[in-house]
Amino acid sequence: MSTNRVLIFDTTMRDGEQSPGASMNRDEKIRIAKALEEMGVDIIEAGFPIASQGDFEAVQAVAKEITGSTVCGLSRAAKADIDRAAEALKPAKRRRIHTFIAVSPLHMRVKLQMQPEQVLQMITDSVTRARSHTDDVEWSGEDATRADHDFLCRAVETAINAGARTVNIPDTVGYTVPDEYHALIKMLTNRVPNIDKAVISVHCHNDLGLAVANSLAAVQAGARQVECTINGLGERAGNCAMEEVVMALRTRKDHMPFTTGIKTEMITRNSHLVSTITGFPVQPNKAIVGANAFAHESGIHQDGMLKDASTYEIMTPESVGLRKSNLVMGKLSGRAAFRSKLIELGYEIGDNAINDAFKRFKDLADKKREVFDEDIIALVDDSVVRENDRIKLVSLEVICGTKGAASAAMEIEIDGIVKATKASGDGPVDATFNAIKQLTTNTQHLQIYQVHAVTGGTDAQAEVMVRLEENGKTVQGQGADADTLVASARAYINALNKLLVKREKSAPAAMSA
Repeated sequence: MSTNRVLIFDTTMRDGEQSPGASMNRDEKIRIAKALEEMGVDIIEAGFPIASQGDFEAVQAVAKEITGSTVCGLSRAAKADIDRAAEALKPAKRRRIHTFIAVSPLHMRVKLQMQPEQVLQMITDSVTRARSHTDDVEWSGEDATRADHDFLCRAVETAINAGARTVNIPDTVGYTVPDEYHALIKMLTNRVPNIDKAVISVHCHNDLGLAVANSLAAVQAGARQVECTINGLGERAGNCAMEEVVMALRTRKDHMPFTTGIKTEMITRNSHLVSTITGFPVQPNKAIVGANAFAHESGIHQDGMLKDASTYEIMTPESVGLRKSNLVMGKLSGRAAFRSKLIELGYEIGDNAINDAFKRFKDLADKKREVFDEDIIALVDDSVVRENDRIKLVSLEVICGTKGAASAAMEIEIDGIVKATKASGDGPVDATFNAIKQLTTNTQHLQIYQVHAVTGGTDAQAEVMVRLEENGKTVQGQGADADTLVASARAYINALNKLLVKREKSAPAAMSA
């Protein structure tokens, strides 16, 4: 591997899933993993196998499907964790066990209740056991940026001596700043005698908004693996955003002469995929993938853009896979044309999902005079996400207005059985959600309800996001439809399906960040 090649380690399905409200089932993880592999991601951290039977099965399924990228499973420094990860990763063509333990004085004293020498022994034992299962072992020193430097050097040296081929120096709580992190990586390269036998990795959280900047500083100091997530997804303020760090390296080669294996033209599509599956919308002003990332409203900016796009664009929209809407689909378009459009947009989906998406496309084309690529992307993602849902919307009819309470008549299919009810509410959305609760459960609490238009115009599709909470667990759901109330129902039901997944998961304490 070139000394200027930076490995991209994606942890969207592991650390990203630790975001409050995020949850992915096995099929969703497989879909994301395939997209990441096609995109050129080097290592895919598929999950935390000991967390639950569902997580174990998801990692195992990803291990069976992925052949190009390395599939990674997380484990604490415990025999049971490591063995469980190894079992889940058995089918993988390329496998990695990622084991971690805290190394800062605070974490060792409060969380581990261990002395430094005990932690060093745990490092030796855990890495050695992981190496008995695979040659590719990564070790992480949790909260490394707040660790004593002398002890951190000893910990890294110990991990490498035990067989770790990658050593991760995470900024677990998003505490460090670029020059400090740069100096930390430099210190390790200068002081750890066997550091040349391992790749230095960095895993930065975004609590101070510095995750990408810190990661880039570490690369300049000698790190050659960056751990990141699509859209910066992750617990608290999130992780280093893959799209941002990759495009920074690509755009500023004059200052950072490094390369990655990422096919950047797939960035926008995969951003939308992860947003749809997790229910986490991308903020409009998000770098690289936000709706406004390539929008120019200022008159001065527009004038410059008309003369030369490079006046205000440091990268092209096409370089990240952003396409201009083409008005080429309508109510007369057939199934073959629709499938061709999906391929053009980068989608290869199963027959069931295509059938559902095509039916919804025809319904949309009857309602909308103009059907844009964004419309098709929204309804296709919405259809694919729901392909394996246990709870599905069958029909919805709402009556509302200035006279009396709103009412909703609804049919829902639950595990193949159709149930119907009528409910009232303070408004059409309240009535719709009350009907869903009557047919399912009433133990969840609605925290957030948001609506935005996919495109412009009064006939635009609505995309709705809801966040539900139940017994401390939160999930987010999305739904898209030309009818805002139908989109709302689909979003709520999508969240309920995710809640079913959450109920099956109870992650162990002390997960790595």
